[in-house]
Order: sequence, then structure tokens, then C-alpha cells
Amino acid sequence: MITDAVDVTRELAAFLRSRRERLDPRDFGLPSSRKSRRTPGLRREEVAELAGVSVDYVVRLEQARGLRPSVDVVEALAGALRLPPDERAYLFGLLRHRPHADGKAATTASPSLVRLLDDLSPRPAMVLNHRFDLLAWNTEMTRVLLDFDTLPPRERNAIRLCLLHLRVRELYVDRDRVVRDGIAHLRTAWAAHPEDRELADLITECVTGDEEFARLWAERDVKVNGRGHKTMRHPVAGEIVVEFETLVPVQDPDQFLVIYRGADEDSRSALDGLCVTSAR
Repeated sequence: MITDAVDVTRELAAFLRSRRERLDPRDFGLPSSRKSRRTPGLRREEVAELAGVSVDYVVRLEQARGLRPSVDVVEALAGALRLPPDERAYLFGLLRHRPHADGKAATTASPSLVRLLDDLSPRPAMVLNHRFDLLAWNTEMTRVLLDFDTLPPRERNAIRLCLLHLRVRELYVDRDRVVRDGIAHLRTAWAAHPEDRELADLITECVTGDEEFARLWAERDVKVNGRGHKTMRHPVAGEIVVEFETLVPVQDPDQFLVIYRGADEDSRSALDGLCVTSAR
């Protein structure tokens, strides 16, 4: 029976029980004959041992007796029950917990996103990860910003470019705001991915090597800019205002698709002319 509100305790109990019962004991090197098992799946004591909790705790969870397991216990239960990513996310969401981040950043754009970049032409678009590493882009984006293929892979990072690359530094009319927003966004990513060593190294490098970054980082501003506008002084198209929209694919949550479009008629005309020029 479905009601308007979720009874978390009862749904948690039913979900854990259903996932325990669907497991095949043979996958764990355990006997599976009907003589030794009266019910399908693993026994509660077997799940308890795998998760490192008491049998009584598993019993109380499955009997909906009001327990709210901690993040660590939910992680252990998800591992013991061998939950796939979607079911693991459901379990954490049910308990209003955020799972531990594994710290791994996407290093290549998914093939479907690469194809989408081509499909979005003539709209400039690119794919970044949570570190602001540039993973993929279409030709139109290289005409707006710069040809990323000419850069060493390590330098293909939006924060590094905005701070250090001369052309990109001079591109934004309101560069101070762009840098401030980017650093505030980076701090949010840093908190969400505390185990990402490369992200920590990037921040350390910027703090020690760039006074502007160090000053803004110390202000501890936090902001996620998924959409907005930027005014650019482009060497070919002149002054243009672009609107940007950031989309996050459900299947690839560490890949951010950023799309540019002209914010007004003059900017759209200039941007279209620039992109048509790139196709010739």
C-alpha cells in the first residue's frame, strides 16, 4: 500500500530484508541447499557478520524498530548486501545521509557526452569534472576560449587558465567576479571530495603560487554557479555577453556539461558569426 508520506523505518526494514533475501549464498561460499536454509538468501547473522554489526542490530532494523543507522553502518550494510550504485544511493537517500565520496574524479568524458558536444553545435559546449579539469569540448568552444588541444593535459584546467593564461586572463571583462565565483565553487567541490589528493594538490599549488587565489581562498566563500552570464572581450567577435548553463548527467555525476549561448541579440549574432567562421 502506497501512502502520501514515506514511513522511513518500515521502508528501510522492507528494503533491507528484500535485498538480503535475493542474495545467493553460493556467491559467498556458503551452503545453499533447502535442507540447511528455510528462507531464500542470506541469514541475518551472515549479513551481520559481513557488515560488522550485531545480529540483534540487523533484526531490529528488519523489524522496523526505529533505528537510524549512521553513515558508516549504512556503508557497511550496502557493501554486505552488494548493492549496485542506484540501490546504494536509494538507501542513503532514504536515511537522509550523504555517502562517503571516493575522491575519484572523472578523467575522460563519457562517449555519449562527447557525441552530445557535436550535436550541440553551433552552441559552444565543454565537459568538466569537479576539479574544473577540461575533459572534452567542441570546436565552437575553442573559438570562444582557446584551442585546448595546444595545451599540455595538466594545464587543461579552468581555474589554472583563468589565473595564469594570458589570453584567458584578458578575456573576461569582470574577471574578478569570474575568479571569485570559480574559487567559491572549487571550495564546495573540495568539501564534497575530501579524499581527492589531486584536488588538494591543485589548491595548494594555487594558494602558494598565486596571491589572488590565496586571498580569495582565505575568505572561505562557498557558491555553486550552475548558470549565469559572463561578459567577454573577444579578440575576434568583440564584446559579447554569454549565458552559461551547467547540466549534470544522472549516470555521470562527476561530469559537468557547460553550454554557452549569446545573452542578447548582438551577442548571439557575434557568437554565431564566430562559430560559422570556425566551420569554414
